[in-house]
Amino acid sequence: MGAVRVNSPLTQVTNDRFVKKNGQCNVVFNNMEDKPRRYLADIFTTCVDIRWRYLLLIFTTTFLLSWLLFGLIFWGVALAHGDFDLHEWRPCILHIQGFIGAFLFSIETQTTIGYGFRCVTEECPVAVVTVVVQSIVGCIIDSFMIGTIMAKMVRPKKRAQTLLFSHHAVIALRDGKLCLMWRLGNMRKSHIVEAHVRAQLIKPHVTAEGEYLPLEQTDIDVGYDDGLDRLFLVSPLVVVHEINKNSPLYNLSRTELQKEDFEIVVILEGMVEATAMTTQARTSYLAKEILWGHRFEPVVFEKGDRYHVDYSRFHKTYEVPSTPHCSARELSQMTGRSGAFCYENEVALCCGDDEDEENVKKEAGSLNIRSDRELTMRDDIHLGFKETFVEEQTVEMLCVLDTENQISLDRLQPTLPLYISRESGV
Repeated sequence: MGAVRVNSPLTQVTNDRFVKKNGQCNVVFNNMEDKPRRYLADIFTTCVDIRWRYLLLIFTTTFLLSWLLFGLIFWGVALAHGDFDLHEWRPCILHIQGFIGAFLFSIETQTTIGYGFRCVTEECPVAVVTVVVQSIVGCIIDSFMIGTIMAKMVRPKKRAQTLLFSHHAVIALRDGKLCLMWRLGNMRKSHIVEAHVRAQLIKPHVTAEGEYLPLEQTDIDVGYDDGLDRLFLVSPLVVVHEINKNSPLYNLSRTELQKEDFEIVVILEGMVEATAMTTQARTSYLAKEILWGHRFEPVVFEKGDRYHVDYSRFHKTYEVPSTPHCSARELSQMTGRSGAFCYENEVALCCGDDEDEENVKKEAGSLNIRSDRELTMRDDIHLGFKETFVEEQTVEMLCVLDTENQISLDRLQPTLPLYISRESGV
């Protein structure tokens, strides 16, 4: 017999989102105990959450039932009093000859139309009490309807439709560190007061005890301790997450990122300036929607005495070839061992082939000389760099090493970039 292959839940890559791009949560509740009773106990929230068609149907049905109920009561009172008898000179309700007349009188009473044709008399105290009760019930229904419609119209969920998130997130170097970035913006001139952003990484996880967690949430720091998560959202901003030791993306390289199965949920919260109600906008990014080595195109331009925002560029990115393909952990180890000054736009750090790393180490070791041979060694450095970059013709990043003999950076800095520009065309 052949061996039975058992697939671990972690090996089953899925494309199902936990949070859709429009912010809706892809969750369905099943087998809820006493769901109708619990929803009816909070009828106001239920009416605010349901669709408009169902809300209008509920209110129409409520009004019709109340008119029919009190119409039946008025018809019964008139029938018991003998108002339909032609010989009755003192009727309980004037000008009611049947159920249709009682139903019209019920509508006039509850809506306070007041045509002045039908009215209750002093002959029937029961009819007077019924008019009072119907008037109170009518006020309650009207108040509930107006309050629900107003809450549904001004609820902050609609305000979230004018808050934008970029279609993709990007990973690139910023200040010499790998960072995860995404862009968000506000399409209205009215501000989002006390706006702040947070993010969660959601992926399957198996604990040390073997427990499978299908949706484990891990916090992604966007500067909470430094207050960088609080935004002044007047123009589009780029939110930055530094991929450091505490980041769940610390060990992921470009190749590994494409194979991962996770989702990053981004949440923007704040108060609507017009209503002071708290709103929340959400979106998510799958691993395949994160562009490694890209940056966002600028959208804010100064024109005259004002700043202009070009939203046609909001979702656009451009590639940065100098971005290293290694993980943030590997990049930190390499820069930590060398104590390097990295010029990202001039040359790129070699994080891929082992042969390139050995060549860099050999060239770095050749710099460990005495101060009396600095001029001679500088020519050797030029020759070594020339062979490397002319043969490869692909420049990613070069780290200028500060050796034990303290070779002055001000002598190496103006020499290397100019030489590379002339020889390699960078």
